Amino acid sequence: MPHAQPLKIVLATLFVVVCWAYSPTGIHIALHGYEPGHLALARFIVASLFMAIVAVWRGISLPRLKDLPLLLLLGFFAVFAHHVAINFGQRGISAGASSVLAQSTPLFSVLIACFILRQKVSARHWGCLVLGMLGAAMVVAADNAIAGLNAHGLLVLLAALSWSIYFTLQKLHGHRYDGLTMVCYTLWAGTALLLVYLPGLAGAVSAASLQANLAVLMLGIFPSALAYLGWAYVLSHTEVSRATMALYLIPPCAMLIAAFLLGEQPALPVIAGAVVVLISVLALNAPSRRSAVHLKV
Repeated sequence: MPHAQPLKIVLATLFVVVCWAYSPTGIHIALHGYEPGHLALARFIVASLFMAIVAVWRGISLPRLKDLPLLLLLGFFAVFAHHVAINFGQRGISAGASSVLAQSTPLFSVLIACFILRQKVSARHWGCLVLGMLGAAMVVAADNAIAGLNAHGLLVLLAALSWSIYFTLQKLHGHRYDGLTMVCYTLWAGTALLLVYLPGLAGAVSAASLQANLAVLMLGIFPSALAYLGWAYVLSHTEVSRATMALYLIPPCAMLIAAFLLGEQPALPVIAGAVVVLISVLALNAPSRRSAVHLKV
């Protein structure tokens, strides 16, 4: 791997963690001025424009015509389905709980490996899956932002499932382009699909508060663009299995950010459920040198 100063790698990793940990809080703030569909589109218009500048600067290649259906499919699961579901979900669940449920992505990867890819799944993996789902159920049921079990937490889990499908497709077909090119076209394809929410967007932007619009701007630039560039840098200079361990810092960091900016105080059962989810995901990935964890917030 290319040589890089350890301090730069650590700083880049911390930057990525903070960016992705901010995402649930940013969504919560922006939802005070935007409907979920408008928020997703506004966020990714900002991200698309930013990545267009990066693409021109780096000179990425044009996509092959035969790959357009794949890119649209990647955009649907990574951008459209994931972010629309998580935006609707966060209307009724706290930012901290949302970050925990998003961490369940590797658990869904086990189901995909078993039922879609027809891969052998060990009893230990099934045990981790059951444990992780129980932890997720604890978070959904105990979150102090909702009155018991309802659809909002399940929508965030649906967003995690969508991300798992995207990651599986990306692993199977990502070799067709370099990392930056694949990210750009996936993001642009997803933004194109989000244009179904274009009617009324201009009015929503003008009616939203300055705080909500700043949150959209930050969501578009930091978690949706710069964090991916930073993560690509980290992965190019260190082992994937080592780098992804840092992603387990996202839920506690997200809870701290939500506590500071939103005044959220997660209930003890939510924290207990979060610990169960993180332990199950750690146990699921610990023996493997190729991690299945790949978060997008």
